Amino acid sequence: MSYIMELRKKIGTMPLIMVGACVIVIRSDQKILLQLRKDNGCWGLPGGSMEPGESLEQAASRELYEETGLTTSCLSLLEVFSGKDMYYQYPHGDEVYNVVAAFVCDTYSGQLMKDEGEVEDIQFFSIDALPSLISPPDRQVLNYYLKINEI
Repeated sequence: MSYIMELRKKIGTMPLIMVGACVIVIRSDQKILLQLRKDNGCWGLPGGSMEPGESLEQAASRELYEETGLTTSCLSLLEVFSGKDMYYQYPHGDEVYNVVAAFVCDTYSGQLMKDEGEVEDIQFFSIDALPSLISPPDRQVLNYYLKINEI
């Protein structure tokens, strides 16, 4: 069981600061990998919370593999996101203030394979045709990425 789940047993749904990482996977044709999350029914980036003893890069790589089947040794830090705009309440009531290190990855290997427990669907989208229903914390990251790349 994950660190966050253990904390939730003790504190319930009250807000907590959750540190994690996500990965913007970019294909050579400039398509972005998104996954349809089972917890909120929104599209989002591969990522999740950091476990004790992990670095942010390790958390990003682990989550990328667990959720998509892809591996990489080439992550570039995009930005760290935090603050009131990163508050999120999950559909089941848990509240978090996310601190997210967002990484970009354009070199990866493996076969796309979704995590059956967390992911409904997984696919690459054209930057100019991203789905409208994107998980709120990931929307912040994607908007920043698109802005700095003038897309």
